[in-house]
Amino acid sequence: MPRTQPEQQAPPVQRLRVRYAKRGRLRFTSHRDFSRAFERAIFRARLPMAYSSGFNPHPRISYAGAAPTGSASEAEYLEIGLAQVLDPAEVHRLLDESLPDGLDVLEVVESAGGSLADLLQASRWRITLPGAGALTPLVDAFLASETVLVERMTKKGLREFDARAAVLSLEAQTSGDVTVLDVVLEHVVPAVRPDDVLTALAAVGEFPPGIVPLLTRVAQGPLERSTATVGDPLQTAS
Repeated sequence: MPRTQPEQQAPPVQRLRVRYAKRGRLRFTSHRDFSRAFERAIFRARLPMAYSSGFNPHPRISYAGAAPTGSASEAEYLEIGLAQVLDPAEVHRLLDESLPDGLDVLEVVESAGGSLADLLQASRWRITLPGAGALTPLVDAFLASETVLVERMTKKGLREFDARAAVLSLEAQTSGDVTVLDVVLEHVVPAVRPDDVLTALAAVGEFPPGIVPLLTRVAQGPLERSTATVGDPLQTAS
């Protein structure tokens, strides 16, 4: 007998973009863990989700630019499709109430259309290094280098790539023995992560051993290359 064709689902009538944070111990939440938690939150909030077509329909959720596991973030983004038009402020409240503390919804706005992922061109990171002391000589040596090769194990094996090319700005501020690095990274392929920047600093000079960094993404969005600033990807939303 011919296989029954799956029911075709109606397209979303509203698309909302969501900015959320990973804080505290929840920074160790993997992307897969978060996606499961978010789908449970949608169920608890009773949001009228739109679903994909096919034999296994899924709620229309598009994730973009997830931070590495172990990193805190104030600028994670996703987009949801709804089967009914709702007030974004009400969706904000319902989602935030349904997620655990540490996974916090910060903003919900109407989608302006186009690809959310295409707007996420760069990230600004704060790297806190307790016990590192002053790192200005290392930062200066790194910025003066045209190329700084680093290695990282990936799903495809050990890869070597240039960490310097992705760094648009890097500044160090030291208070006592704690140094905070402020770095803007362009989203390139292969991706250069903040821990790769630390590896690159160690490649150009003597990096203090035993440092446990705290990585926090403070912004993610469109890149203004002339000033090495990261914009707000939700500003163009209506």
